[in-house]
Amino acid sequence: MKIVLIGAGGTLGTAVHTTLTGRGHEVVTVGRSSGDLRHDFTDPAQITELYERVGRVDAVVSAAGDVPWKPVTEMTAQDYLDAFRGKVLSQLELVRQGVGRIAERGSFTLITGVLAREPVPTGSAASMANGAVEAFVRAAAIEIAPQRVNAVSPTVFTESLDAYGDFFPGMEAVDLAKVARAYVRSVEGAQTGQVYAL
Repeated sequence: MKIVLIGAGGTLGTAVHTTLTGRGHEVVTVGRSSGDLRHDFTDPAQITELYERVGRVDAVVSAAGDVPWKPVTEMTAQDYLDAFRGKVLSQLELVRQGVGRIAERGSFTLITGVLAREPVPTGSAASMANGAVEAFVRAAAIEIAPQRVNAVSPTVFTESLDAYGDFFPGMEAVDLAKVARAYVRSVEGAQTGQVYAL
């Protein structure tokens, strides 16, 4: 398959890229500052430009999304708008604009996270964004068939515990290899409207 991978330069994106190319797929990497193509996918106009440049593809995979981390009492309205734009609208636009540009039975795989189910202090923006993406996946799946859309929703990565473990007290970590396999399941499988919680 020809696959577009958004956020390929990050920790998760690198693992997903390695896994998908290892399975024989042609992966076009996209990022703000690294990758085969450089685009800011929080800008709808740049998503349009990306699709025009890459041509027909079989799957679009996202491993990117930015949200602010602050206590609710310190969050501003703009912080929540930034979270929506950085993780929700950006991924929704990949689907909205991509429906007419990917293969008839192509797929979209979006990224959410454990905070949709298990919130933590300072993570309200992430919880909001993840929950919105997951709700969108379930709704879009019933409209875009036979194209498919799923989300991968991991907890903290084992490989990132030193840096981020304190934000996820008591939560079981997940290996990046397992998360990457969930992307394979979404891309190569037949399911749609699923949230793969890991």
